[in-house]
Amino acid sequence: MTRPKPGSLVMVDIPGPVLDADTAAHLRRHGIRAVCLFGKNVQDAGQLRQLCADLREVMGEEALIALDHEGGAILRPTFWPFAPSAMCLGAADNAALTEDVNAALARQLRSVGVNWNFAPVLDVNVNPANPVIGERAYGADVDRVTRHGTAALLGHTRERVAGCVKHFPGHGDTYLDSHHALPRVSKSRAELDAVEFVPFRACLPLAPAVMTAHIVYDALDPVHPATLSRAVLTDLLRREWGYAGVTVTDSMGMQAIDAHYGRGEAAVLALRAGADLVMALGRREAQDATLTAIADALDGELDAREVEASLARLHALAAAFPAEADPALDPQADAPLLAHAWTCGLTTIGQPQPPAPGSRVLLASQRRVARENVSEASVDAETLARELGTVYDVTLHAYDDPADLDWQALRVSGLPLILATTTRHRQPALVGARPDLHLALYNPYAAVDVKAPAVLTYGFRPEARAALVAWLRGEVGAPGRLPFLA
Repeated sequence: MTRPKPGSLVMVDIPGPVLDADTAAHLRRHGIRAVCLFGKNVQDAGQLRQLCADLREVMGEEALIALDHEGGAILRPTFWPFAPSAMCLGAADNAALTEDVNAALARQLRSVGVNWNFAPVLDVNVNPANPVIGERAYGADVDRVTRHGTAALLGHTRERVAGCVKHFPGHGDTYLDSHHALPRVSKSRAELDAVEFVPFRACLPLAPAVMTAHIVYDALDPVHPATLSRAVLTDLLRREWGYAGVTVTDSMGMQAIDAHYGRGEAAVLALRAGADLVMALGRREAQDATLTAIADALDGELDAREVEASLARLHALAAAFPAEADPALDPQADAPLLAHAWTCGLTTIGQPQPPAPGSRVLLASQRRVARENVSEASVDAETLARELGTVYDVTLHAYDDPADLDWQALRVSGLPLILATTTRHRQPALVGARPDLHLALYNPYAAVDVKAPAVLTYGFRPEARAALVAWLRGEVGAPGRLPFLA
């Protein structure tokens, strides 16, 4: 076979919302055909459609243009109706609804020319202290995750956008975030077979692609993280399970990889392990180091037959899901569906009784919650107080650090005390807190820490807050069922 260009095995990101001449030349020079977009690349629908068209012109008909478009906190465009998080859908536990929501996510992407969504998450979130998955998972039990992962893939395929199951072989039982450190899972093979592996094995026949996890699984390979492990990507995924779709690494810029390996070294290790596509995100120097190392490895270190098979799988993926925009699609038409889905997931713990509409209440909420790697910024206290002000006469106590809350002083007013938690992570300072009502607007496991009746939305997006306000007014119920053990 003709020696391929190194970029044919690499996915990169680009600097901004416009494809500048230097970046276009970089893509052409190296034969790069895959780009992952982020918030820095997104301004509005027209701009995003033009960017995708420009990328396709440069990368060709086999262009793969991807986005993390999971729902909940993991959504980059802010101009489309927001889909609920996976755990909100898991709480609603209606597979047909999950399929429809994922079809709506796919329509949003196809309307601008994005043909690959890095979703759904198939991690079984059995660890309540998990710092990176949480509400991104459908729940903590295997059957629920499998059922809704299947539905999500069907929804994407129905609308001709490639789904990608992640994070293989499972990120649901870690105490570390692979963005910052290298997690290790020490479960036996039998334990992995019973939990982590189940959704992946069940969903693989429907999955166009699999994203690898930067995690060491001692029972499979005690030395290499899955992304770099031939025992995981070839022996398990390809040979034992017979998977024939595309394997793409998670970002090689995450500290689980970047802090332990050189970029070029890690890229070659991933390809030798069995990955088809290396996600070389970050500064141009890191991309160049990856491309140079792969170019050198193509001269002998990489098996030519395996490279040819990888290129064939990538070609098949692009052919099945072309990056062609459909401007006739109107994502706003799905707004009622997505609002309904958020409402279906509303869940209560401890039989909460909201104060009567029109009464005076004291709301305690964190002043501001910043964006953090994969997750977008949460709702600020002023916005939340203003929205609850359509139901109550609200006095706001905005705090910066929950450790500074003086619960005794907050009780002096005698007003019903409502605590809203809006952060991605659980906060130790809130363990044992006893407000009259807890509104869990982000991490649902906060409802385990706060000792109060609670309503959970599994997300902070406007549609989630609207569903919550309707519940406070008594206009809707909370039909969701908690998708983990409290």
